[in-house]
Amino acid sequence: MANEESTRVPARLHSLQMEGREKLSLSGVEDVSGFDESLIVLSTGQGALSIRGTELHIERIDLPSGTLEVRGHIQELSYEEPMRAGGLWGRLFG
Repeated sequence: MANEESTRVPARLHSLQMEGREKLSLSGVEDVSGFDESLIVLSTGQGALSIRGTELHIERIDLPSGTLEVRGHIQELSYEEPMRAGGLWGRLFG
């Protein structure tokens, strides 16, 4: 049986660059879960990222390369930690 660590696909490198509070460029984006003019939720190698603001628009998206560009008035960026593999026992004793 193969070791889970060796079969896991490595996460994409994730970075973000913000110009003022009006433009946000991201790399390492894996998926966009949902979006509207006040909230964009996406998955990255560093966990789920929520972008909150007003008049938010996805200017450019290229999921195969993992890039995304957002424009609008950005008020908040927040990450959720990725869930560790192995369930409860793995987190307690891993």
